Amino acid sequence: MAQDKKLLIGHDVGTGGTKSVLTDSSGRLIASSFNPYETSYPRPTWVEQDPLDWWRAACTGTRDVLEKAGTPPEEVAGIGFAGQMCGVVPVDASGKLTRMPIIWLDSRADEQARRMIRRFGGTRLMNLVAGAVPTGKDVVCEINWVQENEPEVYEKTSKFLDVTGYLVFKATGKMVIDHTGAGGTGLLDGKKRQWSKFLARLARVSLDKLPDVKGCTEIVGGLTADAAGEMGLAPGTPVIAGMADIPAAATGSGALGEGDAHVYLGTSSWLCISIEKPDNLGRYGIAAVASPDPTKNIMIGESETAGLCLEWFADNIATPEEKAAGVFASLDEAAAAIDPGSGRLIFFPWLFGERSPVGDTTVRSSFANLGLEHTRDHMLRSVYEGVAYNVRWLLDAAASKGFACDPLRAIGGGAKSDLWMQIMADVTGRRIEPVEEPQEAGGIGCALAVAVALGLFKDYKDIKEVVNVRRAFEPRLKYFKMYDELYDSFRAAYPALSKMGKKLNKPH
Repeated sequence: MAQDKKLLIGHDVGTGGTKSVLTDSSGRLIASSFNPYETSYPRPTWVEQDPLDWWRAACTGTRDVLEKAGTPPEEVAGIGFAGQMCGVVPVDASGKLTRMPIIWLDSRADEQARRMIRRFGGTRLMNLVAGAVPTGKDVVCEINWVQENEPEVYEKTSKFLDVTGYLVFKATGKMVIDHTGAGGTGLLDGKKRQWSKFLARLARVSLDKLPDVKGCTEIVGGLTADAAGEMGLAPGTPVIAGMADIPAAATGSGALGEGDAHVYLGTSSWLCISIEKPDNLGRYGIAAVASPDPTKNIMIGESETAGLCLEWFADNIATPEEKAAGVFASLDEAAAAIDPGSGRLIFFPWLFGERSPVGDTTVRSSFANLGLEHTRDHMLRSVYEGVAYNVRWLLDAAASKGFACDPLRAIGGGAKSDLWMQIMADVTGRRIEPVEEPQEAGGIGCALAVAVALGLFKDYKDIKEVVNVRRAFEPRLKYFKMYDELYDSFRAAYPALSKMGKKLNKPH
């Protein structure tokens, strides 16, 4: 348990914007702020963001929470960043961008992934050697793409940072990568928590172009005078190496014991399991990476579009009245009026390809079994259920390795919806436990990691003691049996949808 109450700031730097939180060292939320930014889609399969938007959002968020709480800058004991995982941010020796960053949704490097798999001797051997099979969305493949397609950019690049590392550089002037971000590249030696020369050589990535690896709770340095001025904090405020967003969310979920698991429902979704010994389910795109806890690893299966499916529905199909009333609350109300099962209508939540439970960059969403009896609201409810089927697929994969994931903590904006939480329980057959402040779990988790860095917790796992659940949702047997049949159809339809996606969405 934290021994002293100090004020901490954590930033969860997501795809749609940055959530900034001010907490005390027990994780109590004092103030929060959200600052959005744009995503660019310059070509099919390309997805990029401006890193100065991340920095401006973090600076604005810091000033916002200080103002809301009436907190003097000198009372903040430390700060941390948790950035989108699997980003590629190439900079020169001075920290200037050599090209726009490539973020996790991008899948331009499919051909580089295919060639890498062939070099490793096929998917089976690659699973044994590297623990997972890469897709065109993975960091090493994206770096290979830059090397092959933009050699002048590659030559000018001093370091390939990730999102967290870029923000730490802006704050401290030091180029590093935390060990969870490094783990997401597939090039980390899990035991030593340093770069693997062997894996880097096989992946044809120069370690000279990768930053030094630091522990998540290691204090990299203090805020520079310029950074402090922009953030409204005191110069020298300690900055930790931070972590990727999924490990930060795992921290904020409190699912930190052996076998503990959480599900995130935000723009994307993921299943994350805390384990001592690394294990992998590469067939399902579930890989083990280093946990922020130095004694643990986490298994992650990340799905590309979850809440984004509802956003798509809201943008394209919701009524003006629903949007005026606050679209997600009103969508919950409309979907709740439809009986479970959506009249046997099934939605497949793959709007931008998929990473896990299937690595498939060309598969796309669809509504199956749509009939004249179905209304718009049947389609809406099927979106909630389709995301839940995808989560169950991940849970079934985890269960094949002996991980029950029951109860299952829930975080993210979707965890605020009682309807979605009950659907998750009924579809998966698990007890679902959304935490308090689920939408701020990543930022709070990052702030609590700062508390560990400052010695306010004896061990990282002690954070579990201060994370509370808002309520629990139990599965209802009659609905679980009904959903079980629909889930079988969901799984069975994938091969045909995948084949069609490869034909319709192959690069031209």
